[in-house]
Amino acid sequence: MRWTSAFIIAPVFMAGTLASAAGPAAPPAALATLEPGQWELRSRDPGEPMQRLCIRDLMTLIQLRHRGQVCRRYVVEDGRDRTSIAYDCPGTGHGRTDVRVETPRLAQIDTQGVAEGYPFAMSLEGRRVGGCTPLASKK
Repeated sequence: MRWTSAFIIAPVFMAGTLASAAGPAAPPAALATLEPGQWELRSRDPGEPMQRLCIRDLMTLIQLRHRGQVCRRYVVEDGRDRTSIAYDCPGTGHGRTDVRVETPRLAQIDTQGVAEGYPFAMSLEGRRVGGCTPLASKK
């Protein structure tokens, strides 16, 4: 009995450790190859508007429908040119995003989940188009 308990508890503890190690301090390898800056996100669905974002933190690409929210993230896959991250935003929803990096300035993004009680699914091409526009200085 003691051995069985140890074998059940050890994997659960290790999984919790891996999930917490994937926090903001350790971005997935694939995202680390992308360049911050001005990005255009074009939907593969006809009729959807193109989005233009200044992306300083590339983890923004993971939570496009939950942008700016504090969410728990779980790295499902972390490869050289692709990453999959599931996330949970208490009270507002959850999602899973798969990013495939083609070049440091081009990525394919598939994301789906629930936001504010409604399901969503987006398939986008992200392309870096330049640097972010500097913020206007206050006088």
